[in-house]
Amino acid sequence: MVFVFRIFSRLPLWLVHALGGWLGRLVYLFSPTYRRNLQENMAQAGIDPALRGQVAAETGKQMAELARIWLRPLAEANAQVVEVVGGEYVTAAQQAGKGIVFLTPHLGCFEITAQYLSALGDITVLYRPPKSAAAQQLILTGRQRPQLHLAPADLSGVRALIKALKKGQMIGLLPDQAPKTGEGVWLKFFDRYAYTMTLAARLTETGATTLLTWGERLPGGRGYRLHFLPPSQPLSGATSERAQQINHEVEALIRQCPTQYLWGYNRYKKPRGAEPPPTTPSGASAS
Repeated sequence: MVFVFRIFSRLPLWLVHALGGWLGRLVYLFSPTYRRNLQENMAQAGIDPALRGQVAAETGKQMAELARIWLRPLAEANAQVVEVVGGEYVTAAQQAGKGIVFLTPHLGCFEITAQYLSALGDITVLYRPPKSAAAQQLILTGRQRPQLHLAPADLSGVRALIKALKKGQMIGLLPDQAPKTGEGVWLKFFDRYAYTMTLAARLTETGATTLLTWGERLPGGRGYRLHFLPPSQPLSGATSERAQQINHEVEALIRQCPTQYLWGYNRYKKPRGAEPPPTTPSGASAS
């Protein structure tokens, strides 16, 4: 895998995306589990099934483009960002000095956002270490930059995030990542119960500025357009209420560009040992 990544890191972005799109369609064709997850999740959100092939291709591009982001110098990786929408929100939040919580769903090129932001200041990003030692080393090599710090998804990582916010720095995490048992609650996501992390909501209670962000993949390998925006409504209420608001905000982002969401991700899985999800009004299980 490392060898393949190194090869892809040396290819132009248009070719990386072309190859990734082709590989994504192949995976969709030959992986029944992935295909079933993608189809069911798209149907749950009401996404046109005619877009399945394009969704699979975009997912392949997402995997292939990691090489050019992780294994190239930061300046070269960030040079692929050709447009920024809402950069004024980041500037204003930095001037406020209370820290920034960036919520980055599995939409578009979500790896480029932290890389870009690390050029603006210190940012600590939550991640879940993989089981493979080789994959772990690849992630550490690719994601760690002089001002980009990694926080594992455990108690020490949470402390690192809170410490960064107290310093007025930036933090980032994926709010639509399925948490472990005890780290989430069952909340609606596209009108179906999904085990939803509460950490993102709790971090928004610190007084830091909350911004949503995603990296739009432009056609033809032209690069990326980064989007930064505040929630449509200020997050408020109890932690679970904030978490539900975040789910709705993520839904709205996905609808802006549904072909670039990671629909094959098993978002509705039930973590081992977790209580079952609530039942739907009809009485059928929402799991």
